[in-house]
Amino acid sequence: MNKIIITGYLGQDPEIQTLNNGMEKCRFSVGVSRKVKKDAPKKTDWFNCDAWGATGAFVKNWFKKGSGITVIGRMESSQSDKDGKKTTYWSLNVDDVEFPMKSGDRQAEPAPEVDAASGMEKVDTDELPF
Repeated sequence: MNKIIITGYLGQDPEIQTLNNGMEKCRFSVGVSRKVKKDAPKKTDWFNCDAWGATGAFVKNWFKKGSGITVIGRMESSQSDKDGKKTTYWSLNVDDVEFPMKSGDRQAEPAPEVDAASGMEKVDTDELPF
């Protein structure tokens, strides 16, 4: 399975390109930070992304340089041959995008009530099917 989910920040404003066949593609890059060593500064991995059609239009309309974004898609490779030198390029072909959750947005579920004597979770017997 080739599926990737990344959450990061746009490195530049998204750009719409119209291809020869009339299809529109939105190109943008997403930077994702990672720690290399415990006390070392973070490194940033950059993902070149291509979003097509309505998904691309959504990215262009709602995101700009520095915006947080979650991207879901698949990695694809392509090759070019310049001056007899083959180079492989990787890009993330976008299936869906989301606004990333902020840490305060998560609603914690209440902990189940536990009977102190038995250590077992209390259950409402009216909800049992028997």
